Amino acid sequence: MPVETQPLHFIGEEIEVTFKRPPALEKSPECPDAFTWRGEAYEVRRVLSEKQDFSRRGRMARNMAPAHAQRASLHGSWGVGRFFFRVEVEGGRCFELYYDRAPEDSGDRKGNWFLRSELQAVGEQK
Repeated sequence: MPVETQPLHFIGEEIEVTFKRPPALEKSPECPDAFTWRGEAYEVRRVLSEKQDFSRRGRMARNMAPAHAQRASLHGSWGVGRFFFRVEVEGGRCFELYYDRAPEDSGDRKGNWFLRSELQAVGEQK
C-alpha cells in the first residue's frame, strides 16, 4: 500500500546518485539505490512512489507544433522531462528526488539529479 507523504521542507540541491546496476537508458532512469547529499550517503530502503513529467516549460513550450507537442508530453523529447521518486532511506527519513533530463550546456548533455524536499508520512509528527 502506498505511503502518503507531504513536504516537510524544500531543499532544491543537486545530488550524486549511485546504482547497483546502471540504468539501461541513461535518460530514462529507474530510482537510484543511494544518493549523496552534503557529503552524507543515504541508502534507499524503498520507493514510495514515482512519476514522470514531460511537460515543456518556458520557451521550450512554444517551439513545437501542437501535434508534436502532444506526443512529446506523453513520451518526452530530447532534453525535456523529469523523473520523480519519493523514497524512504535507511533510518526512516523520506525524500523526494528527481532526475532532470535538461542538459546544463553543450559540454554536459546528461542532465542532473536533485533532492527536491524532505517529506514526512501523513499522520507522522516531527
